[in-house]
Amino acid sequence: MELRPYKSNDAETILSWCDNEKAFYEWSAGILGNYPISAKQFGFVESLKAFTAYEDNEIVGFFTLRKPDGAIDELRIGCVIIDPKKRRMGLGKKMLNLGLDYAFNTGKASKVSLGVFENNISAYNCYRSAGFEDIKAEEIETYEILGEKWRCKEMIKPKS
Repeated sequence: MELRPYKSNDAETILSWCDNEKAFYEWSAGILGNYPISAKQFGFVESLKAFTAYEDNEIVGFFTLRKPDGAIDELRIGCVIIDPKKRRMGLGKKMLNLGLDYAFNTGKASKVSLGVFENNISAYNCYRSAGFEDIKAEEIETYEILGEKWRCKEMIKPKS
């Protein structure tokens, strides 16, 4: 697997992986807009450090990196997604490890954070397998999605 900078012509493939509202909101938390979004709307990610993961010349994953507001030495991973046909093959962990390597070495981060919905168990387990740990937060962020309240766990991976 390798990473490359996101290209706008990747959007159609990446967006096709969210073929229902629940999957879309688990992935985006609605920050990209309401389901479904167009490739043009997805262009928002070009304002972030966005990466496309590929293997054998095929797009298999995507994520973004950004500096949280006020952070000096922290980067935040977001919009992590793997092609549904390629899940449970270790590609998510592999992609995250490449992203962490970039964040710590090129991005000079001392820690990398992310948020994951409590109801997205497979993503949570993937992040744990890549070395992320739960942050004990005094207040858990909650989103109103599809008529339900979704709680978001914060996770962090310090530079080792």
